[in-house]
Amino acid sequence: MSFQSPLWLIALVPVVALAALYVVRQLRRRVYAARFSQTGLAASLLPKRAGWVRHVAFGLTLASLLGLVLSLAQPSTEVRVPRETATVVLALDVSLSMQAEDITPSRFEAMKDAAADFVDILPERINLGLVSFSGTASTLVTPTTDRDQVRGAIENLELSEATAIGEAIFTSLTAISTFQSTLDVGEDEQLPPARILLLSDGYNTVGRENTQAIAAAQGAGVPVSTIAFGTDYGSIEIGGETTPVPIDRDALRQIAEETDGQYNEARTRAELEAVYDDLGSQIGYTTEPQDVSYWFVRVATLLLACGLGLAAWRLQRLF
Repeated sequence: MSFQSPLWLIALVPVVALAALYVVRQLRRRVYAARFSQTGLAASLLPKRAGWVRHVAFGLTLASLLGLVLSLAQPSTEVRVPRETATVVLALDVSLSMQAEDITPSRFEAMKDAAADFVDILPERINLGLVSFSGTASTLVTPTTDRDQVRGAIENLELSEATAIGEAIFTSLTAISTFQSTLDVGEDEQLPPARILLLSDGYNTVGRENTQAIAAAQGAGVPVSTIAFGTDYGSIEIGGETTPVPIDRDALRQIAEETDGQYNEARTRAELEAVYDDLGSQIGYTTEPQDVSYWFVRVATLLLACGLGLAAWRLQRLF
């Protein structure tokens, strides 16, 4: 919990002072009562009082004052709220290494299924684009809210040779920039947030270097989240020979960390779906402070009413 107007917390000083004064007075009362009781007249002259009622009534009143002061400081909590709009480009690796079967039934098929799940998870108002990459990178779907178009493109993906991760990022940035240029945004307004979600086994073999792509993403202010897809033990058959295709964690982690994105690993389909679900929530929602001062006012009012009620009941007993 945080406070939007913390200067009002200074008003807690007199409340604490009042509590301290009450404690001091009660201690003095005990001293006077002890002295008076030595005369032997205390029992006959003083009526019996429900001392606990007095203390409880004061405590409730003090708590109500505390609640009212805290309400003036505008306490707030962080809540998730849907983004009004955003742009996401899903970049999928369709290089031959994705046919490795270290993830059932294969990296490629598991990726397609999980990507389709991500399309369903992402809120409808988010514009989603699709880029595929192997030796080159191509924009298959420009950012759109038409989910059927993206699902169809994912279903028709085909494998090819080589891996151009750097080109995939550049192509994704171009797709985002082109789409954002069509938005009706005022001069004083900021463009909606954008993010690239790149899924690959990590080895860049052709095209521009990852470092160049990282610099471009940084310049555009677009985070690139990466998912290291596969395991260290993946392999494929090329020309009748078994070729190891382990994931390159370091490359994908570097891309994510240096662009303020997130790095994840998905060694199984279940883990991949969990990653997608988490990223979908983060892309589709943001956190904002929500004022909860009204709860403090309600509780303070209830406590004050209870305190005054006890005080009135005590006075009735005295008279």
